[in-house]
Amino acid sequence: MSRRLEGRTIIVTGAGSGIGACFAAGFAAEGASVGVLDRDLEPAQQVASDIAEAGGSCIAVPADVTDQLAVRDAFSTVRDSFGRLDAVFNNAGITFNSPFLETSAEDFRRLHEVNVLGVVIGMQEAARIFMQDGRSGKIVNTCSVASRRANANFAAYAASKFAVHALVQSGARSLAEHRITVNGFAPGIVDTALWDAQASTRAARSALFDKYGETIPIGRTAVPADLLPTGIYLAGNDSDYMTGQVVMIDGGIEMV
Repeated sequence: MSRRLEGRTIIVTGAGSGIGACFAAGFAAEGASVGVLDRDLEPAQQVASDIAEAGGSCIAVPADVTDQLAVRDAFSTVRDSFGRLDAVFNNAGITFNSPFLETSAEDFRRLHEVNVLGVVIGMQEAARIFMQDGRSGKIVNTCSVASRRANANFAAYAASKFAVHALVQSGARSLAEHRITVNGFAPGIVDTALWDAQASTRAARSALFDKYGETIPIGRTAVPADLLPTGIYLAGNDSDYMTGQVVMIDGGIEMV
């Protein structure tokens, strides 16, 4: 590793598994101090333990991203532990498969509470610390290929990710005067635990991913490590003049 993030402190929400866990470990390997934030403390502690064993600097902090006071406390804990905060990755999210006409109001509200309100809160609390400390900062939101192309069976999820895409742009315009950039990245089909509910067995899950892979120009679905280099770029100095952008990392599903 080239230690491209040496001296930086980065918070990753939803870091107890999947993309978030991969990013937390990858940022730490590049020299960053990392706040591993997750609603469930146990998986966050496991990720933090793995990072520490590899020689990285990190702290596990629990917080439900829909609880603004809890997020405020968690972000402050990370900043106070490492003396600064440089970037926040609003990655926590949920999904479910539900045909459009069968999506309940309760499910729709819950999904948007986590995927949209949770991002709003994370953006606000990150900006609050950056401004309070008088330093520039980076906010990065996890969008999705679904923010470009909606799927009939994931209508509520797509709507939430369209909203997150809009928050990247509105946040970038609102916070630029404070030297805060806001960007996002949009994964395609990534092999994480979010897909566990879509298949009843491991064989069915594998078949599902093989089917999806056949439709992707690159020829396969993604794993979290495929996204990490873009995450490092968005967290580091090389992206300082970039704001209001969403980088597609989907293997060519949606070419824009």
